[in-house]
Formats: sequence, structure tokens, C-alpha cells
Amino acid sequence: MTAPAAPVRVVVCDDQALIRTGLVTIIDAQPDMEVAGECGDGRAAVDMAARLHPDVVVMDVRMPVLDGIEATRLLAGSAVPNPAKVLVVTTFNLDEYVYEALRAGASGFLLKDAPPAQLLHGIRTVASGAALLDPEVTRQLVGKYAARIRPTDTAPDGHPLTPRELEVLRLIADGLSNSEIAKALQISQETVKTFVSRILTKLGLRDRVQAVVYAYRHGLAT
Repeated sequence: MTAPAAPVRVVVCDDQALIRTGLVTIIDAQPDMEVAGECGDGRAAVDMAARLHPDVVVMDVRMPVLDGIEATRLLAGSAVPNPAKVLVVTTFNLDEYVYEALRAGASGFLLKDAPPAQLLHGIRTVASGAALLDPEVTRQLVGKYAARIRPTDTAPDGHPLTPRELEVLRLIADGLSNSEIAKALQISQETVKTFVSRILTKLGLRDRVQAVVYAYRHGLAT
């Protein structure tokens, strides 16, 4: 008989006690999840994650002591040898730092008014190693902050992507899902998955979120 899978261990970080308690209650009620720890600021989250090694850190953005962006960078940034998986939960319409959180290494983000089922799906998705970047929210993000997302680096010389891979990357950055990319390019979803995998490998990126950030940072998408 196969042993049951270990529960997904989650650290919840939010400075608002009411919201934090709600998140903890929802997560702890799941048979495949457990809350390993909870805290109210980014510094405590970094220390707690180093101690507890959770599968996922659910991170607020605006917090005292150390905000969620800097905490995410310390937990999941490009210089971190064993990056944590961070799911940012934020009030999108008020938060101007969502893009920076993704750039800092977050594996995805959700809105604070998302239904509990969406939060749980997000945690499971990020825990599995996949990115949680909802296509529609991506479109909103790019549309809202297009003027702020100016490229700070040029594309490297001898760009490793083929023209087709570059086309797929631009569609990812536009917020299209695999099925939408397949339809746009008239190819199968399996082929799209192959292209996405190649893009991530060639660019040394962890997931789809990093691919979107890379595209804008290097002027490959506008």
C-alpha cells in the first residue's frame, strides 16, 4: 500500500491578524495541508522559513519591519541557493508593487478577495513547482503598470531563443495561457508546453512568472 503523501507545509505571513487568522484557518482545515508557522512581518517570515523549511510561504506585501518584496527577494531571489516558493497575496488595485514582487522571485500571486478554493489551488500549484500567474490578472498587471515596466537591460548578445520560441515568450508575457498560445500559433498544447520548457531551460528561469519578468526586463515584450 502506498503511504499517503506528506501534507504541504505552509508559513503564513500577514501583518493583519484577522486576515492571517482567516488564512491559517482555511489552510489548516485541509487534509493535505498544515500551517507550519505564522508571523506578522517580512523579517519574521525569512527567519521562520529558514528554521522550518516550509513548502510554500504565503506572503503579504505591505508589512512593517521588512516588506513582502524584500522578504521575497531574501527567500526566493536569484542569488538564493535554495529558493523558497512564495505565493504573494495582495490587494491588487491598491498595490503598486506586484510586479516588483514577481521580479523578486515570487512563484505567483493572488488577490486577497479571491475565494478560499482559489487560495488553496494556488498553494497546491506553487507547492508542485508550477507558477501561478493567472492570464487575466497578468493582462491587468501589464496594462496597469506598462509605463512602469521599462526594460533596464538589453537582450543579451547571441540570444539563445529561436524566432518561434521568442514568439511564444512574447505571448506568455501578454498573459496568454497554453491553450490560447496554441490557438494563436495553430499548434498543439503539447507543442506549446515543449516550447515553454525550452525557453525556461535556455534562459535559466525557474517558472513562467520569471519568463514574464525576463521578457519585460530585457525589452523582448512591450
